[in-house]
Amino acid sequence: MARSDKPMQRNVLVMRLSALGDVAMTIPVLYPACRANPDTRFVMITKAWPASMFHDRPDNLMVVGIDVNKEYKGLFGLIKLASHLRKQYNIDAVADLHSVMRTWIIGAWMKLCGIPVARLDKQRARRKALINHKSDEPVTPTHDRYRQVFQQLGIEVPDDFTRLYDGKPLPVSPIVLDKEPGQRWIAISPFSAHEGKVYPLKLMEQVIAQLSKRDNYWIFLMGGGKAEKIALRAIARNNERVISMAEIKHGFTDEYALFGKCDLMLTMDSANMHLASLMGLKAITIWGATAPACGFLGYGQDSGIDIQLDMDCRPCSIYGERDCRYGDYRCLARITPDRVVERVVAALEG
Repeated sequence: MARSDKPMQRNVLVMRLSALGDVAMTIPVLYPACRANPDTRFVMITKAWPASMFHDRPDNLMVVGIDVNKEYKGLFGLIKLASHLRKQYNIDAVADLHSVMRTWIIGAWMKLCGIPVARLDKQRARRKALINHKSDEPVTPTHDRYRQVFQQLGIEVPDDFTRLYDGKPLPVSPIVLDKEPGQRWIAISPFSAHEGKVYPLKLMEQVIAQLSKRDNYWIFLMGGGKAEKIALRAIARNNERVISMAEIKHGFTDEYALFGKCDLMLTMDSANMHLASLMGLKAITIWGATAPACGFLGYGQDSGIDIQLDMDCRPCSIYGERDCRYGDYRCLARITPDRVVERVVAALEG
């Protein structure tokens, strides 16, 4: 049940099942919607792990982690889920922020029950024209398109998100150090889901080595998988004041506590860019196959400080999953470590 005992006049189902970064992007829109509509209960469904990122949430927001691979697998599983949600939470409207087959099925069931459904516009034609270089018109930012879904349902959504824990103490984490006066903390997230979005690790190692030579710089490396852990372990061992967070078991509380103390994040087009945005942390993003024009720039981030090359072949992909037509991802490989270091130092010291 919602954390508030006050009766709700409306119950809105919100759907965004994956991926982690896309779910994170719902927060700067969903939280203001909740606060502007205190008589509406918002029931957010997503997968179990992303569900745990919704910290400091409004009282009228309920987050439900679901398993669409086992418990609600397939057509009949999704219909069962839709029926359960409608009855359990007395759903009056549906905001589909994902617009994929699974959410279409849930939405279709709700429509059969007379419940209005608003769906995300993915702007596929504009995306296709952008990556085929037939148009320079950017895709509408994802946050704005999320906001439009709520507006279709007559729900007011102010564009006034600042950060999680705004005006409140930061979450406490036993694995996050105390920050000494004069220290500069940099979170570096060198990985992403696709090769077309990853700055070559050997070049990133040079960036880290240069930054770590500055006595007041502390660097925290972010990563999760086994291969990432091994790679970051070696980098941390070879440089002073460099800590691999991949070596330490941690959750979103720990990441929020760390990002709340950091001065800057250096990242790829990845989920960590969006987690940084949730804590109001300035991020410098290195863009390769994708670009801010694809619509996935972190909320409140400044693309003017990002690092990207002006190439006729960019962007070549919305998500970064396409193979490089030249086979060498030159859009990333030609970005020099010196350029990255200069941009980081300028952002910190300027």
